[in-house]
Amino acid sequence: MIELPESVNLARELKEALKGKKIEKVLPPSSVHKFCWYEGEPEAYDALLKGKKIVSVESYGIYVEIIFDQETKLNFNDGVNIRLLTEEENLPVKYQLAVFLDSGEKLVFTVAMYGGIIAYQGENTNEYYQKNKIGVSAISKEFTNEYWINLIHSVKPTMSLKAFLATEQRIIGIGNGVLQDILFAAKLHPKRKIESLSEEEKDILYQKTKSVLEEMIRKGGRDTEKDMYGNLGNYKTILSKNTYKEGCPVCHGAITKENYLGGSIYYCPNCQPMKK
Repeated sequence: MIELPESVNLARELKEALKGKKIEKVLPPSSVHKFCWYEGEPEAYDALLKGKKIVSVESYGIYVEIIFDQETKLNFNDGVNIRLLTEEENLPVKYQLAVFLDSGEKLVFTVAMYGGIIAYQGENTNEYYQKNKIGVSAISKEFTNEYWINLIHSVKPTMSLKAFLATEQRIIGIGNGVLQDILFAAKLHPKRKIESLSEEEKDILYQKTKSVLEEMIRKGGRDTEKDMYGNLGNYKTILSKNTYKEGCPVCHGAITKENYLGGSIYYCPNCQPMKK
């Protein structure tokens, strides 16, 4: 799933590879996915995008947006996979959108669980998109300690740390994936309540939120996710579906996996003790 480290790196890759190239044609889905959303009908994307030149690519939280001339844009979000294929490579049998470039390359979009592939002109008024576009990223200069404390005070004190970090896009680009290593680095249990945190713990969580995300971005994303060339990121996740059976790298105890708030959480009971 695309979270902040992946959106930043995908936007960088796409901008470096595609800026200045034009769209030759767009193919609608070869396979209908009931949890893939479009703006209007995807069959209309060819007329909308054909001949447009790519002028930039930006990332906003869990969104990556390709910006064309003539006020035209195409964005995709957290559940969408994107691959850049060479002229010689064939399209996969199943895809949710295929974009052919004048260079001969092809951008192929596929969706595993859910996701949006949105092409439009003018403004995008979708609430979730707007929240990500105007929200404050943890790697931005606006993400100050003062902003952090105000954010903490804006939620119910009984809210859990997982809910605080990973719901409502309070901190854009943070989801159930990256929060695992953030909380491990901060030595905090995902079920801990905001009201249970000491001032020191609040500051530690602030610092680790920034530093862990910056490391993930610097290393090209997590090793649980692929870039547009199909390569896994170079950040080795500590707590994820790939590593939790290896045990805790600090105390060497067993990692606990359980379902919580609609997704799996991983934590070390010794290094991340639960406090009432």
